[in-house]
Amino acid sequence: MILALGLNLVIGYVGLLDLGFMAFYALGAYTTALLSARGWGFWPAVLAAVSVSVAVRLILGAPVLRLRGDYLAIVTLGFGEITRVILNNWDSLTNGPKGLSLLSAVDLKPVGVLGLTLTTNNDFYYLILGFVFLAVFLSLQLEHSRIGRAWVAIREDEVAAELMGIPVTRLKMLAFALSAAFAGVAGAVFARWENFVTPESFTFWESAFLVSMVVLGGMGSVPGVLLGVVIVVGVPELLRDLLQNPRLVSCRYLFFGIALVVVAIFRPQGLLPSRRRQMELES
Repeated sequence: MILALGLNLVIGYVGLLDLGFMAFYALGAYTTALLSARGWGFWPAVLAAVSVSVAVRLILGAPVLRLRGDYLAIVTLGFGEITRVILNNWDSLTNGPKGLSLLSAVDLKPVGVLGLTLTTNNDFYYLILGFVFLAVFLSLQLEHSRIGRAWVAIREDEVAAELMGIPVTRLKMLAFALSAAFAGVAGAVFARWENFVTPESFTFWESAFLVSMVVLGGMGSVPGVLLGVVIVVGVPELLRDLLQNPRLVSCRYLFFGIALVVVAIFRPQGLLPSRRRQMELES
């Protein structure tokens, strides 16, 4: 949910198709894993993960935000794959395809929140839930702010927005940076929850799933994005339990894919679209 809400800032609010968002999730996770193995505490590592993700995002955004549509999507896809390949081959830093394990780290400090040490899955569940609430709050505040309205103007007509005095490039960079901050936080929590990171967790298909969550639920709609996450993550697991035949179980993603196509054809605004987005599509 944190990742999908971050991606929604770019796709839903500004209308920029990003197919390499998992790269910044990976940067946050690997930054946290590397620093935690060297004795850094959880919260300083989170701040470092966010800083690295945002810095790389800004470096990438400076040249590529001049592109639009499919060209921007291709560049972000390529960057996502380049990041995964680097993580997979930089053995001296990332341990390559074997991944980084924190279970044997000598200087590893426990994750603590308000004096409580988090050890179990339930503990991390509440930590993640807290970050989700924070991400929802920030998304709603941005949506109803002057920045959010400017993003929508850029999404609808970039040329008209620029002629009206909106600093298009600067606001695009802001959306890029804020979305990377969401990804950095999510990657940091993932690294300390699993205590293991590997390049195989950050593939293009994960980015594609994120995009489908945002599109299915409703681009630009915070409740819609959360619903899209529940459906994309939960429905295949429910089908696995409901379909008793082993052959049908292996086809559950086929059924799910057909459902996505049907929704895309008959409800392109998403299952729970924002009022503004629905009016735009209906007009």
